[in-house]
Amino acid sequence: MRNIAVFGAGYIGLVTGACLAELGHTVTVRDIQPHRVESLRRGEVPIYEPGLSELLANNEDRLRFTLDAQEALQHAEIAYVCVDTPPTPSGDADLSRVWSVIDDLRNAPHLAAVVMKSTVPVGTGEQVQNAMTAAGLGHVGYASNPEFTAEGKAVHDFLHPDRIVIGTADPVAAELVASLHKGVDGPVQTMSIASAEMVKLASNALLATKITFTNEIAAVCEATGADVEEVAAAVGMDHRLGPHFLKAGLGYGGSCFPKDSRALRAMASNSGYPFQLLSAVIEVNDLQPRRAIARLKEQIGGLRGRRIALLGLTFKPGTDDMREAPSAIIAARLLSEGAQVTGWDPMAHPGAEAPWDQVERKSDVIDAVTDCDAAMVVTEWPELVDVDWAKAAQAMKNPLLFDGRNLLNRQDLVRYGFTCMGVGRITALPK
Repeated sequence: MRNIAVFGAGYIGLVTGACLAELGHTVTVRDIQPHRVESLRRGEVPIYEPGLSELLANNEDRLRFTLDAQEALQHAEIAYVCVDTPPTPSGDADLSRVWSVIDDLRNAPHLAAVVMKSTVPVGTGEQVQNAMTAAGLGHVGYASNPEFTAEGKAVHDFLHPDRIVIGTADPVAAELVASLHKGVDGPVQTMSIASAEMVKLASNALLATKITFTNEIAAVCEATGADVEEVAAAVGMDHRLGPHFLKAGLGYGGSCFPKDSRALRAMASNSGYPFQLLSAVIEVNDLQPRRAIARLKEQIGGLRGRRIALLGLTFKPGTDDMREAPSAIIAARLLSEGAQVTGWDPMAHPGAEAPWDQVERKSDVIDAVTDCDAAMVVTEWPELVDVDWAKAAQAMKNPLLFDGRNLLNRQDLVRYGFTCMGVGRITALPK
């Protein structure tokens, strides 16, 4: 078992640290936010991720949290870089936090390896190795070990991955990083650093493309009378395509797909290649929530003075993450059209900034839809399936439901008196 320093206590860093501790390693997690470190020391997890709190509690003897980089590195054999790489105005990845960590490593010549978990542009590993060599750390192994965890199931994805990608030119570092995952159920794929960096970006871009293609098919279904749910189900039965990520909706969000798609496009553009397909994917996804608002506006004859309920605010169920959530665009568009907006979500904690400063938050779905002219399912929280929709219909001024995730049973809804809209489906009228 090894002593490991993990830099970054966000979604990736915390899951990485907790899972490495679960595998028997001793882990010190370093973060620069005092309130986050203090919360973790008290046993309070600052983010919601199923199974993470239990994992941290079960391995508290092997986990420490600190603000001090040198404390984290003091006994470490391996340093994991798990800091965020947010987009710059140009769409490029901001690597300032990565370089800050690399600077911290200058005083740790005892390290055996540095492992890059953060999502970085192709070529970053080579630059990091050059910087390490210049700092007298040329003897320290380097590996790219991108993460492929989905929020809401990140712990499971770490311990039961489809693959463990290790990018390095150093066979000793490759063997070391592979050994850290002993007990993990997943095949190891070793490759060059550049290839490993590209795998992460390519994977997310392809998943974003599948989502966006399905939403484009949904738009054609709306124009022709086909049903995207039936179409996607049959398409997904083709073994060459598979059923995953063929779900029509309000567009992708979160910390990875939007950022990584833009970063890959920017990287391609910087290299002189116009990634036209990915540009179209990004454009269509940006348009998707706006198309939904346009359809709703047409259905109810304008939005000014209307009261609209948004059901689900996070970018996906099973997380409290609001980053790049379609709900923010939807809420802002509704408010700009003069509508009043209520919102319900079991986990979201949006800040006081726009548009959330004008959204009336409700803790109960029925309360959220009461006296509303329409309600919109924005996030496919499973709790919505169990709502008493007959009661909800009676509570609304106008029982109109836009199911933005095609989550609910339309036959039941129309029987309760709802006009039911969906993505890629014709509008169903009450019977």
